[in-house]
Amino acid sequence: MSVEIRRSSTRFTTRAAGRQTRHAFSFGEHYDPERTGFGAMVCHDDHHLRGGTGFETHRHAGVEILTWVVSGALHHRDSLGTDTVLRAGEVALLSAGAGVEHSEIAVEGAGPTRFVQVWLSADDPGAQPRYERAVPGLGAGALVDSGLRPGVEGARLLVGRVPAHRPVALPPAPRLHCYVARGALLRSSLAEPLEAGDAFCFTGEPAHEVTPAVDSELLVWTLP
Repeated sequence: MSVEIRRSSTRFTTRAAGRQTRHAFSFGEHYDPERTGFGAMVCHDDHHLRGGTGFETHRHAGVEILTWVVSGALHHRDSLGTDTVLRAGEVALLSAGAGVEHSEIAVEGAGPTRFVQVWLSADDPGAQPRYERAVPGLGAGALVDSGLRPGVEGARLLVGRVPAHRPVALPPAPRLHCYVARGALLRSSLAEPLEAGDAFCFTGEPAHEVTPAVDSELLVWTLP
């Protein structure tokens, strides 16, 4: 059993014209042998884009890609024929399988776009590619299931917009990753306060309770 806190300040940063990405794990020119992933999670990126900028058409294979839009709007196109716009509070799953091409561009006029994207190593890297999206019901002030099922047994994404000072139970799992997308968590027996961009990584831990210091947005992964 273990609890690790990964601070936003330790993320690798990549900058390009109109965008900035903060990587939780080794990516591209950033490499640290001790930070290559967390179980099936091999990428956890926090992207900030100016309208009209982003990632032109590129290819993926063998990964399950979950995208959560924090603010603004993201235009997604892919070789499956998908042409759609994801807005704040919406989530999408692109199962790359045997191979798929896609692009992700911030919608102009929607304000700065920010999205968190996670890649998981697929159980079946040769599967048929697929794309789906969901709009989780966030009004209850608790964690809710995203409704999407990546091709990784035991992996699921819970999301929540939680009011200040309302405790939230993080479920037990072989591995659990809790990311503070916005807001902050109060100091607890687990750690000093967590701020936006910080994350808990639990391995073999029981359920834990955390409490937001201010209205907060949490992205919680249960992983095998």
